[in-house]
Amino acid sequence: MKNLGTICVQGGYEPGNGEPRQIPIIQSTTFKYDSSETMGKLFDLEASGYFYSRLANPTCDHVAARICALEGGSAAMLTGSGQAANFYAVFNLAGCGDHVVCSSAIYGGTYNLFNVTMRRMGIDFTFVHPDCTNEELEAAFKPNTKAVFGETIANPALTVLDIERFANAAHAHGVPLIVDNTFPTPVNCRPIEWGCDIVTHATTKYMDGHGSTVGGCIVDSGRFDWMAHADKFPGFTTPDESYHGVVYAEKFGNEGAYINKCTAQLMRDLGSVCAPQTAFYIGLGLESLHLRMAQHCKNALAVAEHLQQHEKIAWVNYPGLPSSKSHALAEKYLPNGSCGVVSFGIKGGRDAAERFMSALKLAIIATHVADAHSCVLHPANATHRQLSDSELVDAGITPDLIRLSVGIEDIRDIIADLDQALERA
Repeated sequence: MKNLGTICVQGGYEPGNGEPRQIPIIQSTTFKYDSSETMGKLFDLEASGYFYSRLANPTCDHVAARICALEGGSAAMLTGSGQAANFYAVFNLAGCGDHVVCSSAIYGGTYNLFNVTMRRMGIDFTFVHPDCTNEELEAAFKPNTKAVFGETIANPALTVLDIERFANAAHAHGVPLIVDNTFPTPVNCRPIEWGCDIVTHATTKYMDGHGSTVGGCIVDSGRFDWMAHADKFPGFTTPDESYHGVVYAEKFGNEGAYINKCTAQLMRDLGSVCAPQTAFYIGLGLESLHLRMAQHCKNALAVAEHLQQHEKIAWVNYPGLPSSKSHALAEKYLPNGSCGVVSFGIKGGRDAAERFMSALKLAIIATHVADAHSCVLHPANATHRQLSDSELVDAGITPDLIRLSVGIEDIRDIIADLDQALERA
């Protein structure tokens, strides 16, 4: 198998003699065929190919294949955003009357998607703290549970999920584990190797890495045995009358059932498609992912260590610090580094936090993270604004928490900017 750095640059696309070195942008909605018989086979899923870019596009498939190879999965698909990826990942398994177990320490937008929007669709969620006891985790499951969901590194609490423990609990109940691996990326963690079944990404973040485009991805491990749990997942094991009676688990096996069902049903009907141009940008970002992640982590650790010694800082949270409650899990799952995000609080609380952010000159205030450019945000006043105080606590967020996404600028300039802003806070 190729090493990850090589996959970042070359995975998913191998040009032939005289063909373009870079993944071509196939900017077309439709594809020509010489006969309706050929087209019919495509619609019946009897042949592979392209007929409408809402379902599949060559540019998107090449980039999805690269991410799939990085994660060690069997199949993957791009989506229009990370939110769409998480929605599709869960909705492909659970419908009205079903239930999902979910870590409470997740991105605020994902929490709202699950706790508000998908509840309106009739799907129930039980949120458990990622540090819950085994007994508390076991008690969260119900007979109608269809999946377990968590984030490798929670945004912005930076709690590291015990992937192996959550995977074992999910499998004991005959359901897959879905892990959002956006923050570490497969460069720093490959959840499938720890028992995860489905991986999601907001490619908007480190995979793009330059704040240029919004996108998402779902990767299937190909290891979950749908037929072994046929009664729990009839959508995979009984005929889909909306698609010519295909039985996905029989037609595509464990390696292809999940992604083919997600494409044939959800992308067909809901259309959160990734545009070819967007996929091209993601592919460009992936080429330097392994290099950028190393620099992000190096800079973030230096910032965390510096802030930990600063007299105006109340607390610092970064998985790479020995003082982090997630440090032991980070050493297990993230031995080569975690991410470029550091959370901390300033003495003086919310008001001091606002003064500090306004005084920054190099880092920009932005609703973004995992960018080459350093970005800063006050989650309680932005991304997690819709959460109640108790929900904020459950998500590991305090009113004074500042989320600093450390970029790949020179570390001396980053620290100098923080110091001058702290003086004015």
